[in-house]
Amino acid sequence: MDVRIEESWQRALAEEFNKPYFKDLATAVREAYVRGQVYPPPTQLFAAFAACPLPQTKVVILGQDPYHGPGQAHGLAFSVPTTVTPPPSLQNIYKEIESDTGITTKSSGSLEHWATQGVLLLNTTLTVSQGQPGSHRTFGWETFTDAVITTISDQREHVVFLLWGSHARSKTRLIDQNKHLVLEAPHPSPLSAHRGFFGCRHFSRANAYLQAHGEEGIKW
Repeated sequence: MDVRIEESWQRALAEEFNKPYFKDLATAVREAYVRGQVYPPPTQLFAAFAACPLPQTKVVILGQDPYHGPGQAHGLAFSVPTTVTPPPSLQNIYKEIESDTGITTKSSGSLEHWATQGVLLLNTTLTVSQGQPGSHRTFGWETFTDAVITTISDQREHVVFLLWGSHARSKTRLIDQNKHLVLEAPHPSPLSAHRGFFGCRHFSRANAYLQAHGEEGIKW
């Protein structure tokens, strides 16, 4: 199957694209775009992979599914275009970065500057219908994104996985913790951030680990 995705990911996931489940997934996604408004736009479906090739991946941040409001989702988990006000979860991420590192983050909600430094901002479901969170979770996306996580675990070394919330934390089973660092915390949503996301210090801990293994830290 011809999937338009960044070249290094194309090579690494080539077998996945030819599996029966992925053909069914592709059909379901195409039909959803035809039926109604789906986010992100088709051209940004694999934006996280385009911005962060596999050989450059140093950090993985897992989201659940894309933002389901107009103009918000652009293919990067937790991120929104520069013209969009940062959503509450992202505002809490910025608060933790400032508390943890002392760095005041920019007001923009776009995290593209993280992605180009090697942060894969991966939603476990890559599409959603407008106003319907979780609407595409039965399509088969998680089989695909589980394969992405496993590929990173197998082919890379010393990657930091930031797993926030029970859904993301369930992916720990896919990661070889002898090779990588897994940091877990509650989700940064206003409903749960005060239960342990605030104070987790994941951003400084991630950079300390990267630097200890000869990698440049992320400029959060």
